[in-house]
Amino acid sequence: MTAEPVSIFDELAQFLASLSPRRVLNFKTSKKSQERVSFLLEKNASIGLSESEQKKMEKHMLIEHIVQLAKAKALIKLAQK
Repeated sequence: MTAEPVSIFDELAQFLASLSPRRVLNFKTSKKSQERVSFLLEKNASIGLSESEQKKMEKHMLIEHIVQLAKAKALIKLAQK
């Protein structure tokens, strides 16, 4: 018997969506966080990012991926009610 692979991202997204699907759907990052990401995106397009900035951008993208998965799972959960 082999275990079916499960993504840690899916597990975390499912957990978040199970807490309160409506709150997950309403979640938005702070204005400060949005501004920082916009700055990094613009800098990356013009002159590139330092290694530190690249790591920060990768972390943000990872969290954004998890939040999007959670929102998708929250929508599914609400639709099943």
